[in-house]
Amino acid sequence: MTKTAARPPAEAIAVHPAQAPPPAGGRGRRRLADQVRAYGFLLGGLICFALFSWYPAIRAVVIAFQKYTPGSSPEWVGTANFTRVLHDPEFTAAWRNTLTFTLLALLIGFAIPFLLALVLNELRHAKAFFRVVVYLPVMIPPVVSALLWKWFYDPGAGLANEALRWLHLPTSNWSNGADTALISLVIVATWANMGGTVLIYLAALQSIPGELYEAAELDGASLLQRIRHVTIPQTRFVILMLMLLQIIATMQVFTEPFVITGGGPENATVTVLYLIYKYAFLYNDFGGACALSVMLLVLLGAFSALYLRLTRSGEDDA
Repeated sequence: MTKTAARPPAEAIAVHPAQAPPPAGGRGRRRLADQVRAYGFLLGGLICFALFSWYPAIRAVVIAFQKYTPGSSPEWVGTANFTRVLHDPEFTAAWRNTLTFTLLALLIGFAIPFLLALVLNELRHAKAFFRVVVYLPVMIPPVVSALLWKWFYDPGAGLANEALRWLHLPTSNWSNGADTALISLVIVATWANMGGTVLIYLAALQSIPGELYEAAELDGASLLQRIRHVTIPQTRFVILMLMLLQIIATMQVFTEPFVITGGGPENATVTVLYLIYKYAFLYNDFGGACALSVMLLVLLGAFSALYLRLTRSGEDDA
């Protein structure tokens, strides 16, 4: 019968110094050093945000209650700036145009990127090429893009009307007509900004498990049924987030009306941000500009909070 060697007691087992756990104080110091290093990397970004985002925002709220022009000492006027802005005839037109632009941008600029992402997701060849083509407008500077479209919309020698004449179709005033100017700007904004949205949708589509589509096909689901019952539910969170971001962005449209139409014709494309620009740099009324900015901030903040609350409650019910 073989005897097994007796195991030495635990206190007799020698631990090599290299294998010994570091003392608690050493771990704490190392963790503190890692945190200090991490916050050091964040410090540059925090300083940039503080100087160029947070401070101007807080300063704008303060100036909204002051009579202020550059080079003069501010004078506290309470809510007088808000009252003056509310009685401005352009105030109603600016909000009406902004809300109309946002609605048209949702109808046109929200569905098209999703459909393009669906088409790109089904491609088997030249995927990378078409992704670059779709994203190319985003890489063009916004002012350059707006100037190109301004020439494109020219009623005389513009490419749009030249194409209509070649097709023997009636021409249009495009951005020079009061009835067509706003929709013309929506087309420009959609073309210039949809590239990033398409790529985000495409990434969301490619994360959907293929087994779900296979199961739907086995159940006899058509293409539209697969999109409705598989694609949309699986990308619901991305769709809701991009819808919120698009609403916020289109409510702040400025470049297109500033470069292409100058707010005209007949104030048909004056938006809230363009009116803020006019108050600050044409009327030299920074108090009124900041008051209008605060109104827009409060509206977008309240809408975002309500939107997130409703979508979150909808997800909980689902």
